Amino acid sequence: MSGRYTIAHISLGKENFEILVKPEPALSYRLGRNIPISNILAMDVVFSDAKKGLKVSEEKLKKFFGTTDVQKIAEVILKRGSLQLTAEQRRRMIEEKRKQIIAFISRNCIDPRTNLPHPPLRISQAMEQIHYPIDPFRSAEEQANEIIKALRPIIPIKMEQLSVSVQVPTEHVGKVYGIIKRFGAVKREEWRPDGSYSAVIEMPAGLYGPFLEKVGEASRGRVQVEPVK
Repeated sequence: MSGRYTIAHISLGKENFEILVKPEPALSYRLGRNIPISNILAMDVVFSDAKKGLKVSEEKLKKFFGTTDVQKIAEVILKRGSLQLTAEQRRRMIEEKRKQIIAFISRNCIDPRTNLPHPPLRISQAMEQIHYPIDPFRSAEEQANEIIKALRPIIPIKMEQLSVSVQVPTEHVGKVYGIIKRFGAVKREEWRPDGSYSAVIEMPAGLYGPFLEKVGEASRGRVQVEPVK
């Protein structure tokens, strides 16, 4: 792709839908800023393969999006699909996310030998040894949980653990179960006859707030979460 534009795409069923977008406005929109779609689109066209110039028919657009309005379709793709980053954007975002992860670990973890926090430089140097692939779009806290586990053979590191009870209604199990597995270790779980799910999980205490936010977003506040005393 030219440096002037990149691709955002979404797959629905077996069909692929792509739009050409301006890299910086598209990324700003994806990160939650209020940018008019007209300022993001490089072309008012929906492609099945942008590199080959293959356009999607109006019939398919109507079938999958309920409209042929490219700006409305672009809004769906940008919110729910994937955005291809430029090399510079990816480098910049990964470096910023790395700083956030290091700050989180330094703030929430200690060296059990001294009961003092690890300096950011020590954490940074240890992270270079584990070669963790930082995801620019995943939260720093969620990735920090995985990195802390990987750092233990490199440096002595400890974070206070918290047991949490989670009650998930049937209609939200699909979205919330994956979040539970990423944030903590399941100590006890129960699948009920009505399809609902309950569990007690153990997680680093510093992840409790971000965990509440994630499950709240995924379930629109319907999941019950509370610390276990």
